[in-house]
Amino acid sequence: MGFWDRHVVPRLIGCACSQKPIMKRRAKVVPLAEGKVLELGAGGGINFQLYDPARVSTVQGVDPSPGLLKRAREAAHAEGIEFDIAEGVAENLPFDDDSFDTVLATFTLCSVQDQMQSLAEARRVLRPGGKMLFLEHGAAPDAKAAKWQRRIEPVWKPIAGGCHLTRPITSAIAQAGFRIVAQDQGYMPKTPRAFGWTEWGEATK
Repeated sequence: MGFWDRHVVPRLIGCACSQKPIMKRRAKVVPLAEGKVLELGAGGGINFQLYDPARVSTVQGVDPSPGLLKRAREAAHAEGIEFDIAEGVAENLPFDDDSFDTVLATFTLCSVQDQMQSLAEARRVLRPGGKMLFLEHGAAPDAKAAKWQRRIEPVWKPIAGGCHLTRPITSAIAQAGFRIVAQDQGYMPKTPRAFGWTEWGEATK
């Protein structure tokens, strides 16, 4: 991992993923978490302020970036909430089957190395009847935006820590064996369409 990935990417992600329009959408999703929670891509700790302490018992998080993990631990300390944040990848979670009541993924599935393996692991560690909450950006539905996404993605990925612009979101979660129970979607305001398509909602195991 070079200088760019260790020092620049965490700052870039922290800034880009905490813009006001994004935080508004996070606020629709994160407070729905309950019980024992696993947050995929918890680096940066951006969601920590949005958890409802009356509904959540514990929060464990994994992230592969040392820079983002440092920020997450600082954010957890600032919030005064006990979080267990560890280095790890979504494709190989160090947890037993049926361990969590909620799995949360926000702007994470775009950058995992293997999206479907990550979703399979999320489903494995989620208890039967548990919920997966998601807020992700990905493949735009209209042809013009999708064309630009395909053009930009090869240049964008190394700049943005492996972030993909063209991955499906809700359909991939359903394909992984989850049942979608609530969903919404739309372009982020004041954002180029190639970067701005988001989908969010809830699925169950």
